[in-house]
Amino acid sequence: MDRTTTIETLILGAGAAGLFAAAHAGGDTVVIDHAKAPGEKIRISGGGRCNFTNLRTAPGNFLGANPHFHKSALSRYTPWDFLDLVGRHGIAWHEKTLGQLFCDGRATQIVAMLMAEAERAGAEVRLRTELVEIARDESGFRAVIETEGRRQELRARRVVVATGGKSIPKMGATGLAYRIAAQFGLPVTETRPGLVPFTFPDRFAPLSGVSLPVRATAGGASFDEAMLFTHRGLSGPAMLQVSSYWHEGEEIAVDLAPSGTLAQALKDAKRREGRKALKTVLAQQLPARLVDHLATEHALSGNIADQSDRAIDALCDSLRNWRMTPAGTEGYRTAEVTLGGVSTDALSSKTMEAKAVPGLHFIGECVDVTGWLGGYNFQWAWASGFAAGTAIAGAR
Repeated sequence: MDRTTTIETLILGAGAAGLFAAAHAGGDTVVIDHAKAPGEKIRISGGGRCNFTNLRTAPGNFLGANPHFHKSALSRYTPWDFLDLVGRHGIAWHEKTLGQLFCDGRATQIVAMLMAEAERAGAEVRLRTELVEIARDESGFRAVIETEGRRQELRARRVVVATGGKSIPKMGATGLAYRIAAQFGLPVTETRPGLVPFTFPDRFAPLSGVSLPVRATAGGASFDEAMLFTHRGLSGPAMLQVSSYWHEGEEIAVDLAPSGTLAQALKDAKRREGRKALKTVLAQQLPARLVDHLATEHALSGNIADQSDRAIDALCDSLRNWRMTPAGTEGYRTAEVTLGGVSTDALSSKTMEAKAVPGLHFIGECVDVTGWLGGYNFQWAWASGFAAGTAIAGAR
């Protein structure tokens, strides 16, 4: 083993939260990650353009056992603060729907910016480096790390755990943060996949590729966004959003005509073109392949003129409250986030430090704070990383 090195701060994880904490923690900081490149989830996010924040960020856009915990960090580091940083680095960006901000260029620009900020702060980033063990004594923390077969002992006054959750294991995700929390006696809220497609084996395969705007509802939460049929089940932003509120065995409800104009459109067609088949008229309002699929379920036969206004209203009511129970979800394999995590009851909302273990901080996705789809989880990474990093710098 190489000789022991003493440092101020050890950060576990060179992702969004970890690098941002490094940029604010001050010098004498070492960041380690087992990946071969930093910010791998940043690189693939937003179709390679990184949905790096959301202008509509508010406490209600986040889930967790304590709905108030995240308010402190989010109020102290806002989307506008991150936009200022992006601007200083000359990164062009644009706004899409619902306040979502993306790079005009590639997501790697955000990674390069974070690496530059960490380097400017005096942090060292070591890749292809594993944490072998970690312990704590009266003088701080002792960590054994391994890089390409060589082991080294680091002594650190503070440790920041930013290793993420279990989502997308092919990107190197593990449950390391939860194991470290358990080792130090900190509670961990039950974890499950979030922002993940639903599975309906064999049910929707013929509709694969069909997309339409819907209102999806699960667990008391509703979202008006697009739904996509896949060969495995249901995906698209609307389904990903409600998946975070859904629990196994529960129904989801889908409004296939959220504009509320479907019934009137069918009644107008009845007067104007009554000899047309009901399926034909309905296919003017909904994707034709979906109408074919619904035909047997709703007995869509005959001409539109044959339908009474009451029958049209009943049909539209059923299409606006299409209920089904998923077999499950695609799990951590494709989940964008992990729900649950290190209990916020055990952490300071101002510093992200464990109340019972001075010097140990948890930030980012491994904490029981999960945002909606659309840049909210990156904003939590920036805000929680800033909270921990500035607290560490201020305590020197």
